[in-house]
Amino acid sequence: MRIKLKKKNKRSILSVLQVIASCLFLACASSNGGQGQAYRQSERNVVDQFVNPVFEPILADPTVLHDPISGSFYAYGTQDDWGDGAGSRLVPVLKSQDLTKWEVIGEAFESKPSWKKSGGIWAPEAVYMEDKYFLYYAYSTWGDANPGVGVATADKPEGPFKDHGKIFDSKSIDVPNSIDPFLWEENGEKYLFWGSFDNGPKQGTYGVPLQENGIQIMDPADKFKIAAGDLEAVIIHKRDNYYYFIGSRGSCCEGVRSTYHMVVGRSKNLKGPYLDKEGRDLRERGNGTLMLKANDKFVGVGHGSRIMTDDADQDWIIYHGIDVAKGKVSGGASRRMLFLDKVDWVDGWPTINGDMPSTNAQNKPYFKQKKS
Repeated sequence: MRIKLKKKNKRSILSVLQVIASCLFLACASSNGGQGQAYRQSERNVVDQFVNPVFEPILADPTVLHDPISGSFYAYGTQDDWGDGAGSRLVPVLKSQDLTKWEVIGEAFESKPSWKKSGGIWAPEAVYMEDKYFLYYAYSTWGDANPGVGVATADKPEGPFKDHGKIFDSKSIDVPNSIDPFLWEENGEKYLFWGSFDNGPKQGTYGVPLQENGIQIMDPADKFKIAAGDLEAVIIHKRDNYYYFIGSRGSCCEGVRSTYHMVVGRSKNLKGPYLDKEGRDLRERGNGTLMLKANDKFVGVGHGSRIMTDDADQDWIIYHGIDVAKGKVSGGASRRMLFLDKVDWVDGWPTINGDMPSTNAQNKPYFKQKKS
């Protein structure tokens, strides 16, 4: 059925449409000045979008390094068997140009470090310092009475990494479940943060000063506690006058029954105390402001990378999560896939939209092409 409009009505409708188009143009033009996200929304198309997950089947406990030499991103994950017949990958290494399209390029180690008799290489932490690539890692088994943290270095981000051995273990540092390392460097000083789930009196997330070489600690007696033992996978991020602690709580590795989620606190001092929005100290169990939780599609979301800023001043975070429809791979390992989401700042606090992993298409991070 066709509807015939009189010329007067046609002119009226055309005028309205012209006004709407003018308003939309002005809105886009005014938001372009310094607002990277507005630019991306008005200028990009579906080709420049991505949908979570950004890599599968597994890259658990991810760390991401933005290589200052090549401009590429490198992601490293916990040793895992992906159930594809290739066996257990000894810290898998991925490469990307934009944080959304990843390719597997190898493994960080040619052989397992020898300072511990048994266990897996977990939760790597990759950084570039002193013209070298450092890879801090945890060495542990499930329920290990004496796990520890080691470090390796390489001349290239893809490795192979040369192991420098143990930095400390739980017994020598007197902190149970000493895993999940995170490196912080500021004003020429280096700190190693670590810690994981435990109920004992000495449980928690701690920090300790490192020597200038980044390979040994200064003195075990200088360690300091910043969070309770119901949190793990520490991330430290500095913004304006605050240091932010982001940690994961719940079960990481029970397939679709995993309850991992992320919480945050902040402090004006690197060593704490870190408080949540309600002013509660993260050194007491149960505290922390929610930053990320499961939704109907993805669970077990947590153990994030450090926060990264793109060239449009938008912050992003990488983390792992599990599809409720595909909880484990054939070998039994939890199918912890790689996720990417924007981090926005609301009243001085980091937030992810809806406090949940995104499921719809969103615009990719914007990175200028590095000139060769």
